[in-house]
Amino acid sequence: MISFTQAQLYAWLTAFIWPLIRILALITAAPVFGNTVVPTRVKIALAVAVTVLVSPVLGPMPQIDPGSIPGLFIIIQQIVIGAAMGLSMQIVFVAVEMAGNITGLQMGLGFATFYDPASGGSTAVIAQYLNLVATLIFLAINGHLIMISTIVDSFTAFPIGDAPLHGAGPLALAHWGGRIFVDGLLLSLPMLGALLITNIALAVLTKAAPQLNIFAVGFPITLAVGMGVLTLSLPYFMPVLDRLMGDGFQFMLKAVKMLH
Repeated sequence: MISFTQAQLYAWLTAFIWPLIRILALITAAPVFGNTVVPTRVKIALAVAVTVLVSPVLGPMPQIDPGSIPGLFIIIQQIVIGAAMGLSMQIVFVAVEMAGNITGLQMGLGFATFYDPASGGSTAVIAQYLNLVATLIFLAINGHLIMISTIVDSFTAFPIGDAPLHGAGPLALAHWGGRIFVDGLLLSLPMLGALLITNIALAVLTKAAPQLNIFAVGFPITLAVGMGVLTLSLPYFMPVLDRLMGDGFQFMLKAVKMLH
């Protein structure tokens, strides 16, 4: 007959619960995994499966009661670490969405929005299109596997314990959030440059032929130029986005180290 002592069960439970909280926080905040269209049961099942696979190699865990004050502190600590890693990667996708919003506004498609269940609000059509392209690239480069590998490495960079969080981590994450504007503008520059030249040409045309109805002619021209430049720039868009995602993966682990 196989029997277990209460101490053994307690040790197994604590060795499982601490990594599960960090991994579940990452899955909730990360792109693709944390999408609201993904059922909550799937997220929990994925977190449990990853935890079962990685918990045997994480080493001994602190023998602290999860219901005690130090245990609650460790729970909050794991949530902060996992959420910070997920948000680090989510910033790349927000930058892509911002590039789509800027492009759609300059093309005259600022009004072409629809409800996006992932964000819970209206999203521009171009932004949603670029977000889908970014998601496909993320899956094509095995970004979901790299993210899981990074969360496993984070247990070495910041072992589970009662060590306090360092204030440099949130500050670094705030600075990393500035990449939304930098990368969003960088990704939309080809479309912005082409549309600027188009608008200047339309302005010259309006001066040369005042009887021309610029509102009837300008919209289809800017729309056609914007779509054409967007199609031509997609092959160059993918390497840039690949590099941005690589920076995101590196910052995920960097943020954990700065929290330690």
